[in-house]
Amino acid sequence: MPEASTSAPRQATVTRKTSETDISATLSLDGTGTSSIQTGVGFLDHMLTSFSRHSRIDLAVICKGDLEVDDHHSVEDVAIVIGSAILQALGSCAGIRRFGSALVPMDESLARAAVDLGGRSFAVVKAEFGRPVIQGMSTEMVGHFFTSIASGLKANIHIAVLDGHNTHHMIEAMFKAFALAMKDAVRIEGGGIPSTKGVL
Repeated sequence: MPEASTSAPRQATVTRKTSETDISATLSLDGTGTSSIQTGVGFLDHMLTSFSRHSRIDLAVICKGDLEVDDHHSVEDVAIVIGSAILQALGSCAGIRRFGSALVPMDESLARAAVDLGGRSFAVVKAEFGRPVIQGMSTEMVGHFFTSIASGLKANIHIAVLDGHNTHHMIEAMFKAFALAMKDAVRIEGGGIPSTKGVL
C-alpha cells in the first residue's frame, strides 16, 4: 500500500456480506465530519454520526441486517467493517501519530478513551448501564462494538465510563471520547513509521 501523506487521499470502501448482514462503508480520514449512516439500529446511527462529526472522519455506512433476529449481528459487523475501512485507509501508517486519548464530559457523565494503532487487536471497555436497550440497540452491545472495531482496525482500544448515571449520556460520551482519540491517532505528523520495529 502507498505511504500515507498529506497529498495522498486516505480513503477506503469496504463491503461485507454474510447470511446475517450486508454492509458497505466508505470513509475518508481527512474529512470534515460529514456522514450518512443507515444501519437499521437507530441509536447506533446516532452514535456513528457523532463519531464522524467529532473525529472529522467522513463516513457513509449502509447495513441491511437480520434485525428480526436481534441487533447483535448488525452492530458487530458494522464495527468490523468500519475498523477494516480505517485500517485500509491508513495504508502503511507512515507519518501518523499512532496514539490518541481523550476525556469527554457529557452532563453528569465522564468517559475516557485511549487508542493505539499499533497493529494489535485488544479492547478493554469498562461501563455499567442502567437501561438494557436504547432505540433498538442493546446496551450490552456497546462493549462488543468497541471489541469488534478493535478487531477490524487491529488496534488497542481502552474505554471507560468514569462517572455517570444517564445511560444515553454515558454511551455518547464514550463514542465522543473514542472519536477524539481517533482524530488524534490518525493525524499525520511525519517522520516515517511510528514504531521502533519499523513497521506496524
